[in-house]
Amino acid sequence: MNEIISQLLNYAYGAWRYRWYGAAVAWLVCISGWTWLHFQPNIYRATAQVYVDTDTILRPLLAGMVVQSNVQGKVQLVTKILLSRPNLEKVARSTDLDLRATTPDAMEKLLLKLDQRIQIRGTERDNFYTISYVDPDPRAAKRVVQTLLNSFVENTLHAGRQDSNTAQQFLDQQIKSYEAKLNADEDRLRDFKQKNVGMMPQQGKDYYNRLQDAITELDGAKLQLAEAQQTGDTLSKELGGDEPTFGIMSEAGDNGGPLDTRINALQSRLDDLLLQYTNRHPDVIAVREQIKELKAQRRRELAKLAASGAVGGVSDNPVYQQLKISLSETQAKAAGLRVKVQEYQKRVDYLRKMVNTIPAVEAELASLNRDYSVTRTQFNDLLRRREQATLSQQADQSSDDIKFKIIDPPFVAPKPVAPKRLLIMAAIFAGGLGAGIGFAFFLSQIKPTFNDRRVLRRVAGFPVLGTVGTVFTGDMLMRRRIDATMLVLTALLLMSVFIGGVVFTVLTTGA
Repeated sequence: MNEIISQLLNYAYGAWRYRWYGAAVAWLVCISGWTWLHFQPNIYRATAQVYVDTDTILRPLLAGMVVQSNVQGKVQLVTKILLSRPNLEKVARSTDLDLRATTPDAMEKLLLKLDQRIQIRGTERDNFYTISYVDPDPRAAKRVVQTLLNSFVENTLHAGRQDSNTAQQFLDQQIKSYEAKLNADEDRLRDFKQKNVGMMPQQGKDYYNRLQDAITELDGAKLQLAEAQQTGDTLSKELGGDEPTFGIMSEAGDNGGPLDTRINALQSRLDDLLLQYTNRHPDVIAVREQIKELKAQRRRELAKLAASGAVGGVSDNPVYQQLKISLSETQAKAAGLRVKVQEYQKRVDYLRKMVNTIPAVEAELASLNRDYSVTRTQFNDLLRRREQATLSQQADQSSDDIKFKIIDPPFVAPKPVAPKRLLIMAAIFAGGLGAGIGFAFFLSQIKPTFNDRRVLRRVAGFPVLGTVGTVFTGDMLMRRRIDATMLVLTALLLMSVFIGGVVFTVLTTGA
């Protein structure tokens, strides 16, 4: 510990020998630093605070009906746009800051300073945004903040309107495109149906269902025809075994006979069928054949009566007449069923012949219908989206989904925010003292001396037998006192200059 203290004292004695050099360096550093600080311009900060109100009464009422715009996203986007190069150039021109730059390089530096000095801070939760800018000219700083505030409001509102207009234009273009495509699909579908009439699916049934139905109907008609023929044969046998006894018959022109009644009933049924089907339908053809058969039978009976001269008072056998009527009906029914069987057979033959054509037509029709359905769905969806976009745009325009409230207009504090003169002055003062002491210590190390025999013995490596002290005369002591006094006065003068600078700074800048 004693050696450490001895070493420190030796350093102090060595630096003391060069005290005036250290004082000169301290004065030089302090005066230079304070002079530099004096000529540094004051930096003033202009600030403005705005509140973005995104709560509107229509927002909950129109939930699910319109597209709710992302207000926070638009605000954040605008804050980034404000710091873009085109906007910074606009700010520089509108605030006359571009007059400071006379060359392209100077303009680049000006824009870089603008980007560094502009600050836009905001909180998503509270929607408070603070815009600030620092500049040596307080009026220029205020103009910059005012310009940024106006741009912030205008760009945010314009962003919403621009998004709506862009979406509306895009939807209109897509609707025109899909409308043309839909018309083309409709034309292709219409032409295809006209080209393939008779081969289209009927009532949702494809080719194989239609073929199966035709075969089933053909089998049913054949069965009914067989039953009718069997019934007719039975009735013919019964009529062949009876001897009719004729009574008094009505006149030949009477329309009240059983055949006329049957013909009228079939005619009524034909009228009903024609209301539902075409002339080529098997049921229509069968009924017409039955009517034709009954009319032919009536003509034959009238011809027989006329030839035998039995018109008039010939009596009727009721059983015979009933059997004859039943036979006529059965024969007429059989005739209609034969026609129906022929038509069903033609239909089955036709479908079997078109076994390769009709399925291909149905497949192509299904493809056309599918394309048309997809296009129609997309077209209707685009129409719905356009109506939704129009309603959203009208809602935005009527409700003003973003409202700006200026909490603090652009304001410049009279006290500069930079440089921190008091702090820098104190740092320069401390640095000057440190530089002076360090320089004196540096010189003492270049030209070392020994003030302690223990240090001398350690450095030289030889034993020190003794030391000879310095005897100061009265004049020497006086000079030493004067020297020390001058050094103290020099230090006090430097401190007084520092204190005076602090007072001057406080009085002039208020810092």
